[in-house]
Amino acid sequence: MRIDLHSHSSVSDGTDAPKAVIDHAVAAGLDVLALTDHDTVAGHAEAAAHLPPGFTLVPGMELSCAHMGSSVHLLGYLFDPDAPELAAELERIRTDRLHRAESMVERLRAAGVDVTWERVREIAGDVDGDDVVGRPHLARAIVEAGAAENVQDAFDRWIGSGGPAYVARYALDPVRAVGLVRAAGGVCALAHPARGEGSLTGAVPDELVERMAAAGLGGIEADHPAHDDDESAHWRGRAADLGLVVTGSSDDHGDLSGHRLGCRTTDPDAYARLIGPATGARPVVGA
Repeated sequence: MRIDLHSHSSVSDGTDAPKAVIDHAVAAGLDVLALTDHDTVAGHAEAAAHLPPGFTLVPGMELSCAHMGSSVHLLGYLFDPDAPELAAELERIRTDRLHRAESMVERLRAAGVDVTWERVREIAGDVDGDDVVGRPHLARAIVEAGAAENVQDAFDRWIGSGGPAYVARYALDPVRAVGLVRAAGGVCALAHPARGEGSLTGAVPDELVERMAAAGLGGIEADHPAHDDDESAHWRGRAADLGLVVTGSSDDHGDLSGHRLGCRTTDPDAYARLIGPATGARPVVGA
């Protein structure tokens, strides 16, 4: 069984519609895929409706968190998205993201980039009634306006951290985020903890991981395309020290990441251990 527990669709910062993500997962030889768009579950219904017989979808989400000014990402799985406290935080995050994108459009226009809010909204679309607008949608509008060669160039030149049109966002405390997911009946894993400048520079601090584990963290995504062998080994060791599951995932974003679904996978026994305590939802299996 081949299991990938981290992927993105066009409802957040991937390039492919949820049903196309499922098609790519099947073509990559996967049996189980978690769809984990940023701070939204808007793509789950479309993905679930497109499952071939026997293929398993794990409904999930990548929560935006921050610790001492640095981003920390939490993968939540099989939670109840209508749990009141979690739903309220997700609404706050999405509302802030909309205001953030509008502010970035204003900064771009002030800098002479002919990007309109209406066009950004068109690119983002409306998924299942959920108004999801993020920087990737804005980046595509920047490329259309001729102010960048491609999406990555738009981030590097305009809307990446420290760029002339960058605006900070609201993010959850990671320990609180773990508690919210667990209270909603879900389970969670720390995403790409060493992602950054290489070696262990920029990694999530050990003391924070320990506090997240105490709050109910279930796993660490030690096997990630951005981790080198030493980083993967380090985080496998930390997972063992803390009694946490080791997960492996592609963190695929479609065209932006080279359609790499299945390039890292999670052991079936580890998967069973991770999702075992979940009570908020169940995996969806194609009929």
